[in-house]
Amino acid sequence: MQTAKSLQTERVTFLTSREHKAALDAFASRRGESVGNVVREATARFLAQPTDTEEAELAALVEQVNAAVPRINASLKQMSKTIRDLRADSDAFYREKGLDL
Repeated sequence: MQTAKSLQTERVTFLTSREHKAALDAFASRRGESVGNVVREATARFLAQPTDTEEAELAALVEQVNAAVPRINASLKQMSKTIRDLRADSDAFYREKGLDL
């Protein structure tokens, strides 16, 4: 990870309550970090989270997949049955011709 000195930086200022600032100071101190680094990490994590729209789209996709899985399973079972039946038919055909494969 790059240090603040090696980054091209911009200043961001935000206002908070005295209690929140004290909590930030205490948290940063326990971690052996600066408040600035704690805030940078927290905002980076926040920005990396999916948006409500992305969450809704993902939920819709999950719903579609969950609905499709039973149909896919039924289709796979039917294909397996068809393959078994075809194999039995072909085995019977070859046996009838005197060929055991």
